[in-house]
Amino acid sequence: MSVKKEANGRRSITVETVVPGTPEEVWETIATGPGISKWFVPAQVEPRVGGKMVLNFGPGMDSESQVTAWDAPRSFSATGEGLGPGAPAMATEWTVEARDGGTCTVRVVHSLFADTDDWDNQLGEVEKGWPAFFVVLHMYLSQYKGQPGAHFQVMAPVAGTVVEGWRAVTGRLGWPALGVGVKIQSPAGAAPIAGTVEKVGPEPDLHEVVIRLEEPAPGAAMLSTCGFGGQTYFVGGFYFFGPKAEEGLKAEKAWEGWLAGD
Repeated sequence: MSVKKEANGRRSITVETVVPGTPEEVWETIATGPGISKWFVPAQVEPRVGGKMVLNFGPGMDSESQVTAWDAPRSFSATGEGLGPGAPAMATEWTVEARDGGTCTVRVVHSLFADTDDWDNQLGEVEKGWPAFFVVLHMYLSQYKGQPGAHFQVMAPVAGTVVEGWRAVTGRLGWPALGVGVKIQSPAGAAPIAGTVEKVGPEPDLHEVVIRLEEPAPGAAMLSTCGFGGQTYFVGGFYFFGPKAEEGLKAEKAWEGWLAGD
């Protein structure tokens, strides 16, 4: 965990990645509702100071913030709800910086003000979540930039710890030990998925994978288990790109039924 602490009480984390594209192309992907929805979560953005930004992390899990700075195509900031009940408000700044070779750095800084360390662990968990999303962002910008996108998410409770739940789900799928470059495909009767592993994590107890999809349509899948409110959940985010993006959405009901044991 790398929470930066300042004398005035500001605590922050910074994550960044390098992606292909011009600042304008990258901005369209990280600062508009349709763009963010292709690689992160369904989003709405009003592109102005005072505008509203809404990110939907699942049923009844909207995160709403207000845009506090807007300098397209360089940076924008928004401040909204904190990390839990009683948490201080959290500000998020997005920055796009042009680099050589037709690439850009995308930097995200989350910050809050607190007198204690009570929220440092939650900030650390936010930090850990970004690398997987950045893999999907890079995949979209490197191969499908400007093309249609579609997304669905499934979520279901699973028994045991985060690691035990993960092993149970991957066991049902018949997957071997997962590593980068491993080809995977679900067996007959299971939820449809086939592709190549792009990322696994976090160490040392793996319970997350990003897959470059071939089926049910070209795109990416981010599968993981997580703990919330004393319960372990399996979460699957599916991102489809290109002319067949909408076809991938047909797999949502199959995944929901499989997770429910139908």
